[in-house]
Amino acid sequence: MKLAIDAMGGDFAPGAVVDGVQQSLAETPDDLKYILVGQTEAIERELGNYSSERITIHHAGEVVTMHDRASRVIKTKPDSSIVTGIKLVAKGDADAFISAGNTGAVMSTSLFALGRIYGVRRPALGAYIPTLKGGKIICDVGANPDAKPYHILQFALMAADYLSHVEDVSDPSVGLVNIGEEPNKGSELYQETHQLLNKELANFVGNVEGRHLLDCEAQVLVCDGFVGNTILKFAEGWINIFAGEIKNRIGSNTRYKLGAGLMRPIFQSIKKQFDYEEYGGTPLLGVNGVSIICHGSSGAKAIKNSIRVAQSCVEKNLIDDIKHSVAEHMGAHN
Repeated sequence: MKLAIDAMGGDFAPGAVVDGVQQSLAETPDDLKYILVGQTEAIERELGNYSSERITIHHAGEVVTMHDRASRVIKTKPDSSIVTGIKLVAKGDADAFISAGNTGAVMSTSLFALGRIYGVRRPALGAYIPTLKGGKIICDVGANPDAKPYHILQFALMAADYLSHVEDVSDPSVGLVNIGEEPNKGSELYQETHQLLNKELANFVGNVEGRHLLDCEAQVLVCDGFVGNTILKFAEGWINIFAGEIKNRIGSNTRYKLGAGLMRPIFQSIKKQFDYEEYGGTPLLGVNGVSIICHGSSGAKAIKNSIRVAQSCVEKNLIDDIKHSVAEHMGAHN
């Protein structure tokens, strides 16, 4: 297996990417090869004297920034690490692509170079959410702000396949994010989507309100990209504010500091459980190839775990299973 990895993508590239690859080497089989895609000089500088027969460098002279227009990157920066890496997958020279770079650019280039799985109307982006009841995935989180009921059905099918493949969740249940539990709640889109999911999916458990997203029965949470992205960004912001306020309160009182010292193992355990770096990136669902999108601030640990995700997607034939799931529900078009 060969994985193409965007060495120039992310807030801490190329250092964090190279470190993540080096950490991954000890945890993966010898037949897994790494292709670091990016500016050769910068990558070699990070590697230093380190060498491995399992690591090769594929030069790409251009770097995609957050200011580049995502939909035009394949034309304006054809020699970028994102475009070059995804094309390696398209040509069969790599089995998967991993990037913490410009999400929009990865999405648009993957769609153009890899194409859609037959029958998929809209590729979607999911986000893995660790909870006290195990991991969940919410989909879509930004790729499709104007989805239709059939699109959301496909999000559910693809996200369920991902959760069962990568996280070994057997027959994951599906819930529709909505403003109430009753079938007639929400906009016309969500009422129609509820009817469609209820008809097509035996594992559909109904609507899920925002207050129950983390403790509900559903393991796959589906919605349009506008709602999903809003939820995701709110959660990221709230977690940062909450953690910062705890730190400030502890620092303001000597007794709190002493208590915090005793509680440190608990804090560290909770942090590890809910740290996105522990889980890595997620695949762009619906494109005809494995394209893993990581958080922009991914460190070495997140890159290492994204490699695990990519490896699992390839080994467990995620793309083929999504093809099968979508084909089973082709008659549900509306």
